[in-house]
Amino acid sequence: MENQNTYNYKVVRQFAVMTVVWGIVGMLVGVIIAAQLVWPALNFDLPWLSYGRLRPLHTNAVIFAFGGSALFATSYYAVQRTCQVRLFSDRLAAFTFWGWTLIILLAAITLPLGLTSGKEYAELEWPIDILIAVVWVSYAVVFFGTIIKRKVPHIYVANWFFGAFIITVAVLHIVNSAALPVGLFKSYSVYSGTIDAMVQWWYGHNAVGFFLTAGFLGIMYYFIPKQVGKPIYSYRLSVVHFWALISTYMWAGPHHLQFTALPEWAQSLGMVFSLILIAPSWGGMINGIMTLSGAWHKLRSDPILKFLIVSLSFYGMSTFEGPMMSIKTVNALSHYTDWTIGHVHSGALGWVGLVTIGAIYFLIPKVFNREAMYSTKLIDTHFWVATIGIVLYIVAMWIAGVMQGLMWRAVNDDGTLTYSFVESLEATYPYYIVRLLGGALFLAGMFIMAYNVWKTIAGSKPADEAIPQTA
Repeated sequence: MENQNTYNYKVVRQFAVMTVVWGIVGMLVGVIIAAQLVWPALNFDLPWLSYGRLRPLHTNAVIFAFGGSALFATSYYAVQRTCQVRLFSDRLAAFTFWGWTLIILLAAITLPLGLTSGKEYAELEWPIDILIAVVWVSYAVVFFGTIIKRKVPHIYVANWFFGAFIITVAVLHIVNSAALPVGLFKSYSVYSGTIDAMVQWWYGHNAVGFFLTAGFLGIMYYFIPKQVGKPIYSYRLSVVHFWALISTYMWAGPHHLQFTALPEWAQSLGMVFSLILIAPSWGGMINGIMTLSGAWHKLRSDPILKFLIVSLSFYGMSTFEGPMMSIKTVNALSHYTDWTIGHVHSGALGWVGLVTIGAIYFLIPKVFNREAMYSTKLIDTHFWVATIGIVLYIVAMWIAGVMQGLMWRAVNDDGTLTYSFVESLEATYPYYIVRLLGGALFLAGMFIMAYNVWKTIAGSKPADEAIPQTA
């Protein structure tokens, strides 16, 4: 029987280590498909190595395997510490780890085989979708059960963000994945045509909004104050940030469908709510960065803090860029170009990637009973390698995207197109090489992290920490 007077760090350790493992896998597949865009022969004429099958494997591995594992690890750690109680159920927590790992392995098998529903970020077929729903509901029971039995009357703001992310992702997944099975590995969406597209991007953008934003803001609100050694800059701002963000994000999805068959009013609604979103997004960024007030000098010597604070800079940049790209006149230039790819990766690598890495560097020594990470210098090296990689990646894609948009809309005096599509592709080629280099640098950083984590864990005796006996 587990000791109920200690925190359950076992499941945190499992998810924290798998975050690093899946990070390497997800980024490696990303580098492979980036290389395929430079050297198309790298698919070796094998269908399961084709770009179209590896790309969903990459997105699922980075979002749900790497990002998901990080969210499980950090939320399980933070909810126990802030509530001063052990997780609601050790067995259910263990089920979420093994269930989530099974889902990831099933995705890694089915996606390269071409077994897909064809919905972006929701490609997995119906049997796996059902398993995701079961694991996710179990996660909700563990998380909210822990909050219900808390010893502290107050619910810290990080748990509000984690809670909102857990509830919303459950709703998004179950509604968008509604399908009619026609075989063990084939189903058709219950929605038709334009409605299917609308539901998909309600899901798709809120997967970004709640899985990749609200969840990781939970990480930010817990780990930045802990690493700085000061309370969050403004607790009032954090509450306003929370309610403003979750009440507006839901409505931004239609901006993915500008200039499509979606009704004009729905496109405009998505654009307006996207612009409103700048306010709560920047409120959160300012709150995180201003927590460093009076402690800016710590950035010189603390590379974990560098990861956490620079991630907020990317968060601020991405949440300004996204609303700008939703404006119809800007969208007319950016849509279907590599500018969108640059935007997604400034958020995914710059915000999600860096805040995750910073949090895992914080967590590993704590849950493995070590004083600190094996090498602070390696953390610093990782920071610079990753940051340079991100900048190379997104700048290359920005330039390529704007160039593509301008080439596609250029017309001659007689109204004919100035450039063929192949000419725009040829002009993009050098930027794909730079993108590949940036991705390879980020992947190299993950290998540096894996070595550092390995050396930190080796020889340690993991022990669950005693829960403070407060009233």
